[in-house]
Amino acid sequence: MTSWNKNPIIYEINTWVWLHELGQKYMKPLTLAAVPQKEWDSIDDLKIDAVWLMGVWERSQAGVSHVLTRKDLLDEFRRVLPDYKPEDVVGSPYCVRRYVVDEHFGGPEGLAVARRMLAEKGIRLILDFVPNHLASDHPWVFEHPEFFIQGDADDLNMYPGSFHEVNGKVFACGRDPYFPPWQDVLQLNAFHPGLREEVIRTVSGIAGQCDGIRCDMAMLVLNDIFKWTWGFRAGSRPTAEYWHEVIEAVRNKYPGCLFMAEAYWDLEWTLQQQGFDLCYDKRLYDRLAYDNAESVSLHLSSDLSYQDKLVRFIENHDEPRAASIFSPEKERAAAMAIATLPGAKLLHEGQLEGRKIKVPVQLRRRPVEMADTELQAFYHKLLEAVKKEELSNGEWRLCERSGWPDNQSYLNLVAWGWRDSQNRFLIIVNLSDANAQGLVRAPWNEMRGRVWKLIDIMSGDVYERSGDEMIGRGLYVELDAWGFHFLKS
Repeated sequence: MTSWNKNPIIYEINTWVWLHELGQKYMKPLTLAAVPQKEWDSIDDLKIDAVWLMGVWERSQAGVSHVLTRKDLLDEFRRVLPDYKPEDVVGSPYCVRRYVVDEHFGGPEGLAVARRMLAEKGIRLILDFVPNHLASDHPWVFEHPEFFIQGDADDLNMYPGSFHEVNGKVFACGRDPYFPPWQDVLQLNAFHPGLREEVIRTVSGIAGQCDGIRCDMAMLVLNDIFKWTWGFRAGSRPTAEYWHEVIEAVRNKYPGCLFMAEAYWDLEWTLQQQGFDLCYDKRLYDRLAYDNAESVSLHLSSDLSYQDKLVRFIENHDEPRAASIFSPEKERAAAMAIATLPGAKLLHEGQLEGRKIKVPVQLRRRPVEMADTELQAFYHKLLEAVKKEELSNGEWRLCERSGWPDNQSYLNLVAWGWRDSQNRFLIIVNLSDANAQGLVRAPWNEMRGRVWKLIDIMSGDVYERSGDEMIGRGLYVELDAWGFHFLKS
């Protein structure tokens, strides 16, 4: 295939849960190689650019055993699945035993078939890589213990929740510095030169099986963050950054491989400078979910070269289901926003159907939920419109909006425009639970001197407005709570 689209739409699938449900649907176990053509066709109907098959690698049995001792997790499993059974626990996809496709999914051959089926439809494949930690039964634990942060007997006695003994050696558990350790995984030493060499080989092996790699908690292995987290235990700080070394080396062999970072703590720009094509936009998610329209507008005033490399989302496997925290009207407004902004868009399987129950990643199945057919129809129409109109090929501009001294509700509006050689698109969203009025100034001077017909792609409504007014005083807009316009001229 040719190079990646500028603003790709990515669809995340929980591989184990998806195949389990397909197996029930077709009344037989299915691997990736045996997924019926009809199911690939339904994915193609979404008008997406890439599928992220989350969790294809071999999972750890030691990790499963650990999960089954965790009362908090078992309570959560029973809450999510009233008919929960211990065999429903298949282990975390981020507790990797080996970077080999799990035989449950058909092994490497099954993945190759899935990749080919997607490629025939022009859809790319994204897989995971976890840089920070590995399962306690990964081969490196026994063959290369020097690749891990280690402790001693005193650490084991003083911090039993932070260190584990494996094969006569004491290892630190993997961690994020702001949270308790993950006790089912061991911490890799990102400063160890031998580890970096093996990581390059591992990631190159992943790149040979897909078109893009989503890197879990990518900021944890930045030199500054890793030194701050592990101090003297990490040893000497390298001159080169982890991601500079890894991404450059992998791209020498696979120049078209896309790298996507799960990123937090406002480190997106730093990771972009170290080679990442895309980084999570968690700040936008938080503002859409919990803040106001003005905060969203300020966020969107960032430099476009930065925004083009962000991943917009309102749901993924780490966040609550969108339908569980957004009202139906608010979810549509937020979805309209992320779908029409610059940067990549990430959708989560089940999001379009309005699923509300977030399923722990350690489980193989999820409860039955009735699909919200109206929401599903909305998403399909929106995605089809975004794909058909090829917004990503145009020029994007944030629009000014204004109001009146006695009516400040315009602050609840956010607006932006796209322009290509033939068309102009104006997207206006009311990110509030109240009616809003305002003036939105179109950013295109060539609209002067004539009357323009504006067609709302989603509603079908047609308006005629003066170009002089649109770029001067501004287009008058009145929107109900969580309302929006997707206008084409």
